[in-house]
Amino acid sequence: MAISTRDQLLLTARTLFAERGFEGVSLSQIASALGFTKQALLHHFSTKEKLYGEVLGQISDEFAEQLRSARDATADPRARFRHSVHSLLGHTPAEVTRTRLLMRELLDNHRRAETAEKWYLKPFLEDLAAMLKAVPAWSDAPDASVRAHVYLILGALNYYAISGPTLKNIYGDQGFRALEQAFPESLWTLVDDLLERSHPPNGEL
Repeated sequence: MAISTRDQLLLTARTLFAERGFEGVSLSQIASALGFTKQALLHHFSTKEKLYGEVLGQISDEFAEQLRSARDATADPRARFRHSVHSLLGHTPAEVTRTRLLMRELLDNHRRAETAEKWYLKPFLEDLAAMLKAVPAWSDAPDASVRAHVYLILGALNYYAISGPTLKNIYGDQGFRALEQAFPESLWTLVDDLLERSHPPNGEL
């Protein structure tokens, strides 16, 4: 099935925003990458902010679908959280691009954060925290502790996802392959330990 012009623009914009950040990309560059005129792009997205917001909205929808799949897969709260983490442990080019864009957004959005009217990833963070809190050992945990542990898991996933080229050059091909094999096992040890123990007292990690 042929991809629509609008979807082509969103896909190209996602790639360029991931590579250069919001400030490093112009509408003209996005249009040019597809052989379009800037005017053709403006027909679909009147400003760069609206285009960027649409890209973030797409990512939010993708995360929401992953969490829905986890909820539909099982009624067990531990398995749901584990399934959700597993769905985020992806290293396809598309997933790495998504992660790189989000990491750039966290680094670059200090000025825009002050005037942001919508936080596209808030529902995802809240849903994932709710999944952890549904686990019996975490049912009475303070919200701050739940959020902190969710963020620890996401931090490990995202930092690892975008570090491949650097780690490969630091440790060499063989060392990096060994790390690739060891990381998922280490992550599951962390997740399973988190799910089985009660939340730390006084919010301690």
